[in-house]
Amino acid sequence: MNGWTTSHDRVLAQRHAEGWMFLIETARDLRPTSAIAPSGKALALALTEPVRVQAPHALSVLEASAGAGAVTRTLIPQLPRGSRLDIVEASPRFATQLRRLVAAHPTSAGGPRHMTVHQKYIEDLDTDERYDVIVSGLPLTDFAPVQVERIMARYMELLHPGGTLTYFTYVGMHRARALTASRTKARRYAAVHEIMAAYQRSYATGRRTVWANPRPAHVWHLQRPCASSDDQQTPDQVSR
Repeated sequence: MNGWTTSHDRVLAQRHAEGWMFLIETARDLRPTSAIAPSGKALALALTEPVRVQAPHALSVLEASAGAGAVTRTLIPQLPRGSRLDIVEASPRFATQLRRLVAAHPTSAGGPRHMTVHQKYIEDLDTDERYDVIVSGLPLTDFAPVQVERIMARYMELLHPGGTLTYFTYVGMHRARALTASRTKARRYAAVHEIMAAYQRSYATGRRTVWANPRPAHVWHLQRPCASSDDQQTPDQVSR
């Protein structure tokens, strides 16, 4: 009983520390780099579902804005043998923590997976790699519309044809902000909402709601079409 209590207390202490790190790093950075709180286990499992669906085939996976690693800890054990994981995080403090997490994980010591942490913004990731799955932790509703367009275009570019982008939005966030934000911010939120809605109409393959999270969230799965790039339509073209 004492052993269980000690282990349980360690988990709670870790989550408490990560929550404070999120608040500190958000205050440090002029640009939002991750969600407002670490993801719960249920949300992490929903976000990483496309990895489990495609197992046991080796996969190339990108996690964008990994934060303190709440989703990363769930993601790494699910990677099939021979898989590659690129983790992108702009915060120096979070990137350092993620490198420690990767180095300390049992499957990374001489194991079958190649894992790299990149300290940069996703738009600045210079790679020729194309991914089977992209897991995004970016709070896109907090960005300017032009940034959202740039990030989403980069995500689609980085996916293999048929690859999946998975991300989440908080339940009720759009409506709450429409009611409480200033007129300028409300217009920005509405523009971002329409951009994301266009991508959802064009590419969504599923959405599920995770209620068992500190903040209930919708998890979206978007799939890049298998057609050639010349045949693909942009979300704006599809919505017209």
